[in-house]
Amino acid sequence: MPNVRNIPTGTLHFNIWYHLGLAYYLQGEFEQALDAYQQCMKVSSNPDALVATSHWLYMTLRRLGREKQAKQILEPIDVEMDIIENQSYHQLLLFYKGEISQGSLMSLSDNALDNATIGYGVGNWHFYNGNRNEAKQLFQQVIQGIQWAAFGYIAAEAELSRMSV
Repeated sequence: MPNVRNIPTGTLHFNIWYHLGLAYYLQGEFEQALDAYQQCMKVSSNPDALVATSHWLYMTLRRLGREKQAKQILEPIDVEMDIIENQSYHQLLLFYKGEISQGSLMSLSDNALDNATIGYGVGNWHFYNGNRNEAKQLFQQVIQGIQWAAFGYIAAEAELSRMSV
């Protein structure tokens, strides 16, 4: 798919593993998501693919309670990475590392897609850090947006559905 530099950032193998991992993640099947994202990491051959996979892999590990492993995922992530199209994942990973504050992260974009991605990522961070009320508020805020096809929007819907059970 074209981007501003007309440089492909994904491959068929990347897309298969990435979206399989996402499907498992959205269903709350985190062990299966972990397997898929570990395979996806093997074919994440550029900074954009690396930050996309790292983001979902990090969140998967955190949901599985594997904080030490999740922290290792953040090690290769730095502010100098040359990101073409996955800036919101990159910024979230820097937030998880403690290099960006929540306030500055949440005010980075007026783009509805980025807002869904960032809103879900920050909400999920609150969720696995034990602040379920803040997580729920952020998930609700995400689904009030217009980007119903965004992965963050879909994930927020899935979380809210699981919270109401």
